[in-house]
Order: sequence, then structure tokens, then C-alpha cells
Amino acid sequence: MSKQAKRKQKPELIHWRLYVVVGLVCLLFVSLIGRAAYIQIIEPEKLRHESDMRTLRTTSREVQRGLITDRNGEMLAVSVPVRAVWADPKQVHDKNGFADMRRWQALADVLHEPVDDILERVKSNPKRRFTYLKRQVTPGVADYISQLKLPGVFLKSESRRYYPAGEIAAQLIGITNIDDIGIEGIENTYNSWLTGTPSKQKVRKSRDGHVVERLDIVQEGESPNDLVLSIDQRIQQLAYRELKRATEMNRATSGSVVVLDVHTGEVLAMVNTPSYNPNAREKLKPYRMRNRAMTDTYEPGSVIKPFVVAAALEAGTVKQDEVIKTYPGLMRIGGKIVRDSRYYGDMSLAEVLVHSSNVGMTKIALSMPVQQLLGYLQSVGLGNYSGINLAGESAGLIHDRRRWSEFERATLSFGYGLTVTPLQLARMYAVLGSKGVLYPVSILKLKQKPQGEQVISPAVAQSVMHMLVGVTQKGGTATQAHIDGYPTAGKTGTARKAVAGGYGDDYVAQFAGVAPVNDPRLAIVVVINEPKGDKYYGGDVAAPVYAAVMSGALQMLNVEPMTAKAQVQLAGIPRSAE
Repeated sequence: MSKQAKRKQKPELIHWRLYVVVGLVCLLFVSLIGRAAYIQIIEPEKLRHESDMRTLRTTSREVQRGLITDRNGEMLAVSVPVRAVWADPKQVHDKNGFADMRRWQALADVLHEPVDDILERVKSNPKRRFTYLKRQVTPGVADYISQLKLPGVFLKSESRRYYPAGEIAAQLIGITNIDDIGIEGIENTYNSWLTGTPSKQKVRKSRDGHVVERLDIVQEGESPNDLVLSIDQRIQQLAYRELKRATEMNRATSGSVVVLDVHTGEVLAMVNTPSYNPNAREKLKPYRMRNRAMTDTYEPGSVIKPFVVAAALEAGTVKQDEVIKTYPGLMRIGGKIVRDSRYYGDMSLAEVLVHSSNVGMTKIALSMPVQQLLGYLQSVGLGNYSGINLAGESAGLIHDRRRWSEFERATLSFGYGLTVTPLQLARMYAVLGSKGVLYPVSILKLKQKPQGEQVISPAVAQSVMHMLVGVTQKGGTATQAHIDGYPTAGKTGTARKAVAGGYGDDYVAQFAGVAPVNDPRLAIVVVINEPKGDKYYGGDVAAPVYAAVMSGALQMLNVEPMTAKAQVQLAGIPRSAE
């Protein structure tokens, strides 16, 4: 009986439980294999996509704007690295970024912004992911902000344009906006040339933000291009200094100076007053940004007279040795009177120019058809764009009428009834210095001499230029434009400014000239707008500026003064029929 009890106490194996356990293990194993097969064979892209969303990023290489230099390599515009301060409002809220308000106050102080304004940008929309707090802060300020360790506040690299020449070349070079896009002057015209394209690359980053693998180039970048201008910064600075002094001394509204190379048409200087500092724009006024030398037009007055004489010589209606009778110093035309400042008697062509005789010019103009005169003026550059290709240039105005009265033809001969820019005038006088060849104006430094157009015969161009030498000598209207060693061919102009219904009491004083006459190098035009006081004539106001700029520029370009022997030979060239 005891043996039978012992047999009953031995444990018996429960087969169905074993089967359940083994079945569960097999099912789990099959499920894992099935899931792995499903992931790898049927839908492998999903997890790859989720992985890529966490690790793949597109990075871009920052590209700074190209340099602008003068013809000698002097910097006129350069980009400097700065930082932008931005915030992620959602991250600020999630990380309890407002726990220490002292740091926000420190941030506001260093950015020179009210702390309430900064907090409003961050708190206004807690779900927002981006907002600028301040742009274009200096590296020193950026380092200070990074040390504040504000949650959700970050720094971003960008660049800011700096102009070493300041107000001297402000209207010509122009400016960029806060996004480094050109909005004025050369910065605007050549924006696409100066702006490069950043390259974009797909990379894989680790959790801490480090690049662990460079995968592919998304976009090939383009390097920015530099721009070399025809400007000579030395001459630009000299011209601006003399112009600013003259406008302040004469209490003028504005002024412009243009300096051209007569052999290439390159602009060596183009300055205006009033100007502005492009590096400090807090109180920038729009009227100071205008490049008046090419946008503002004036009636040229007497500076147009040499080209009327040249037109008559080309047409053959007057001769080199012609004597013009001006008795009694005035003439009546259609019920109106043209008069000189005084009676000069009988004069040669050169004397008509030297004394700026309106009566003499009227007789010369009336000797040829008006359409022939207008066509000639257009051929030398009036009423046409100069070729400088800068935004805002004015072409001036020459009226195209079917009928002209004799009085209108008379006033046309001494510079009324048409308008020009200072740049156009400089180009016209450069034609005299280049022996009658008209070149397109260039603001970029040229590698080779451009193709010009012969618009005045060389003989007539040189003849008229020699006639103008007397203007700066004793007895002329611009003795203050005389330069020792550098004989000048030039002409003054003093024109009343047109107002509604006629002409007002304001004047435009001008002087245009070429030097040295024996071997012309530069053409310079000086325009002083609305000078106040007793002196308002071109010979008194504009001529001294011309003399200072021309003399200094020729010395900077190493142009040798004329020898005494050459001056005697020049004086011996017949300019008039006595």
C-alpha cells in the first residue's frame, strides 16, 4: 500500500501547458520575423523617412556681396560680417525662458531697444517659431548675447555694407537695404553682378548638431563678382571738397562736378552737394540721395555757345575770320530785345565767345536753319542718354517744333529753351578735347579704348577749343578759371531758373572746360545751383572750383605743365580776325 501511495505522489507532466508556451514563443518569433520582413521588404521607406526627418538637414554657405573699388583698387564699398539676433517663442515658453527677467533686461540694454518691445515680440504668439529681435549687430554685441544663455534666443550670421568713402561718393555708389540688396546708385544697377548665390548641401547631423556625413549638393552656388569703377578716389575727394566749400560759401541750394577722361569717356569723378553719410542712415533725407549730376536738368545758358559756333563753321554759314557786327549792343527781334552787358563793337568769333555776346551769337544762329542747329546739338550729345547706364539718368530736353520764331532761335543760341544735365555738358566738352570724337560715358574702368563717333571735324573742334582759351585770360569772363602751366579752353554760363510763367530771380552758375589745350586730358563741368549773395555769375562762383579741381587732378595724373616755349607757341595760334 505504501508503494502505491508513493507512485501517486510523483509529479506528472502537463502536456498542454508546454504546448501553449512553445506556441507563444513560436508565435512571437514568427511575429518578429514577419515584422522585420514587413519593414525591410514591404514598407522600408517609412522608417527611413522618419530617420531622415531627425537627422537630414540642408545647410547653405553664406556668400558676401562683391567689393566695389575705384580704378586704383581703393575700397568704395565692402561687406563686413555681423550677426542677427532672433528668437523661437515656442522654445522660450517650453523651456521657461522668462524665469530670469534680468537677462532679458540685459539683452534689451545691449540692443538699445525697450525691454517691453522685445518681450512683446516673444510673448505675442507662443506657438510662433521665429522672430527677429535685432539685425546687423556687431560681433562684440553678439558675443555678449551668447553669454546671456537665454533659452530660445539665437544668433545668425549675415553681412552689412560699409562705405569707406562716406559722403564723398554716396549718391554715385548708392546703398543696400538691411537684406543686402542694392536700392540706390551703382549698388542697385549692378545688384545681380555683385550678389552671389549661396551653395546648398544636404548633410546628416547627430543629436548634438554636428555634421557626421555630407550627402549631396542641392544647389551649386555662384561666387559674387567685384566691380572696378572708372572713378579715381583722389580726384573724387578733391572735387567734393572744393564743391562743398563753394556751395557753403555761396549759400547755394546744391551743386555738381563731373570729371571725364576726354580720350575714353571714363568718369574720373562725379560729386554732388548736399550729400549724406551712407554708414549712418538714421536721419537720411531722400533729396540728399539724388545723383544730381545725371538726374537734374538745367538750361545751360552761355556754356552752349561754343557748339553753336561749331555748328555754323561746319555748315559754312560763317568763316573762321568772320567779323560780327554788334552795334549798338542790342538788336530787336519780333518785338523783343536781345542785348549784351555792354557794347563790344565788331568782334571775331573768338571775341564773341570770350565776351559771351548774346547779340553776336544771335546773328550766328540766325545764319543757319534752326533744324540744322538742333540736329547738330543732338549729334554732340544733347537730348540723348550718355551711355553711363545708371538708373535715373535724364536725357535732357530739346524741343521738336515745326515752327520757331526768330526770337526763340536767338534764345536757343545762348542756352535757353533746352535743358541738359551736368554729365551731358561734360561729355560735350570732352568732344572738343578728343578732336571731335563722341565717346559713350563709362562708370566702369575700361580695359581698352571704346569705339567713338566723329561728330565734329577735327579742324573745327580744335579751332573752337583754341577760341575758348581767351575766356580764362585777361579780358575774359572767367579769369578765375586760369591755371598756370595748364591752358584751359572753357566757357562760363549764368542762366536764370525757369518758373511758372517765365523766369525767376534764382540762377544756375556754371563753368565747363577742357585742359590742357595743347594735349587735352580732362573735361570738367561745375554747376552751382541757386547761389545767394552778390556773386552769382559762373565766372565768380563756378570758375574757382573748376580751377582747383582741374589743377589738382592734372597733377595727380602726372600731366606735365606746358613749357614757356609751348605757351608762346599756343599764344601765336590765330584765334580771331583783328
